[in-house]
Amino acid sequence: MHVITKDKEKVLSLPVKELKADCFKCLSSELAQKILNLLVKNPSYPKELAKQLKVHEQKVYYHIRNFEKAGIVKIVKKESKQGAIANYYSLTEPGFFVKFDEFKETQKVSYLNDKQKKFFEPFIKDGKLDSLIIVGSPDPHGPEKARSRDGYYGIDFALFLGTFLNYVPKFNVKLDTEVNSEDLNENLIVIGGPVVNKITSKVNSKLPIRFEKQLFWNVLSTLSGNSYPSDETGLIVKMKNPFNKDKYILLIAGKRFSGTRAAIIAFLQDFDEITKGNRNNPSIIAKVVEGIDMDSDGIIDSVEFRE
Repeated sequence: MHVITKDKEKVLSLPVKELKADCFKCLSSELAQKILNLLVKNPSYPKELAKQLKVHEQKVYYHIRNFEKAGIVKIVKKESKQGAIANYYSLTEPGFFVKFDEFKETQKVSYLNDKQKKFFEPFIKDGKLDSLIIVGSPDPHGPEKARSRDGYYGIDFALFLGTFLNYVPKFNVKLDTEVNSEDLNENLIVIGGPVVNKITSKVNSKLPIRFEKQLFWNVLSTLSGNSYPSDETGLIVKMKNPFNKDKYILLIAGKRFSGTRAAIIAFLQDFDEITKGNRNNPSIIAKVVEGIDMDSDGIIDSVEFRE
């Protein structure tokens, strides 16, 4: 669950968890709040928290036990410390609330600012999706008999897109193996690289930032001249549809599936940066991103913009 607020042209959200009213008494003390302020930043164990707050360890344990009972904190890992096992705690959510009445039906609170509107034109018209989303087939296909995993990450993008939609009038997703010539004349949102999505392969040579087969599918920018070899490299390009100059194509792809994931995360984490266009030519919507594994769990969870 999320709490939504607006700040100028931005919509801000915070994940929250509902608590029973009687649970809030364990949050009332100043020490309890200090402990939670530390845990929301980094997981920690009671002895370390006590040292940081300069209080007796038993006071911290008292609050941690109450937090656990209320579902406010949870154990996220265990480590051996001086011959004992230390339980590292983290908040179950960064925010909490009490509900005294039932939720009521409301309208969407997300909206597009001017730059975002321009970016998504003409894919979104009057709150309706006016585009075909094309993902690579999960079955072996193409010259390399590749299976696409990018479609799974496309779900995250579809959820992001859905926050700006009021109505989806028809079935809007097809596998690249299902696309016909008529489909190519529409506005297109294409997800996945040229190995796993044959539509990407068809338009690749026309992209300002493209994939080079001779360079083992490195991402090559014609705007900067740079080549990006990392498997975690992704690209985002919006341009006229080469099959129909009256329509547009939005390509979200990576050298490998991890690169596609990085490109989609870029939308979720910093959409405004994407709308600014390429650093070498802001009039061209073409970005290069590289995925980063911030918490070292083997999964891309953040990105850096390369251009």
